[in-house]
Amino acid sequence: MGRLMGIDYGQKRVGIAVSDPMKMIANGLATVHSKDIFEFLKDYFQKEEVETVAIGYPKTLSNQPAEALAFVNPFIKKFQKAFPQIPVHLVDERFTSKMAFQTMIDGGLKKKARQNKAMVDTISATIILQSFMEQQAGMG
Repeated sequence: MGRLMGIDYGQKRVGIAVSDPMKMIANGLATVHSKDIFEFLKDYFQKEEVETVAIGYPKTLSNQPAEALAFVNPFIKKFQKAFPQIPVHLVDERFTSKMAFQTMIDGGLKKKARQNKAMVDTISATIILQSFMEQQAGMG
């Protein structure tokens, strides 16, 4: 049984989260520079079986496509071409950065730690994956 993966793709950094093999819990895995993401994924997929990938899909508050889609869509296309065997699901990520930030505050992280954008990206990916897992559980 493979894991699930959540990806929060950004122009500079990519937050990555994975589930445990039982697909119960989403955990932050890493934040990788955007230019290194395919090398990282190829490496990870050789070591771990990943069943499905949930990619954060940016929309505006009025549910319209966000400007960020200009770089997210090409990433999705390239991902599907590089890893055709792995199904991709798009997850609305409208509030993930705010939620990640709030999670850091709730977790007692000091202001300096909350400015760590890599940590925000990893937490955002975890939230994307968690919400995908909850959607799947609701469908089952």
